[in-house]
Amino acid sequence: MRTPSPHTDRTVLSVVIVLTISALCRAPAFAARLQTAASDEAPFLAENNAAMTRMMDGMSAKPMGDVDLDFVAMMVPHHQGAIDMAQAELRYGHNEQLRRIAQEIVVEQQQEIVAMRFALRQPLPLPAPAPDQQKPASIPAAPAQPRSDHGMQLNMPNPVRAEQ
Repeated sequence: MRTPSPHTDRTVLSVVIVLTISALCRAPAFAARLQTAASDEAPFLAENNAAMTRMMDGMSAKPMGDVDLDFVAMMVPHHQGAIDMAQAELRYGHNEQLRRIAQEIVVEQQQEIVAMRFALRQPLPLPAPAPDQQKPASIPAAPAQPRSDHGMQLNMPNPVRAEQ
């Protein structure tokens, strides 16, 4: 009789693992847990999908004929999309390391949006509450200025070029 090789042992072990997992997946308790996990994830997936849609729509801004303005017009929705997705992780995620990364994304991307708008002397965004807080009553409503769906002002002259 031939002694099984380590390769044969791994193959047999793999088959046993697959059959065990397959049997567990058909167990009613496991199926119920999967269904609960899927329903718990539904709000996260909906928010993430909405954030991606807003980001992609915002990034397809009509060119304004100025490279700097066009760059910021595309990058702000891109950064805001990252913020929105990170906030969804903060609302629904459980992994503390990922939640810390999401918090860093929110802060860093907000700072980059401010830096880009500041470089073009555009109005800066209003302070935003943390994702798990309600909007504070002390923050005034934004002035009535034409803005895109993503908060960017429309048809703004470039003050940097106007001064030259």
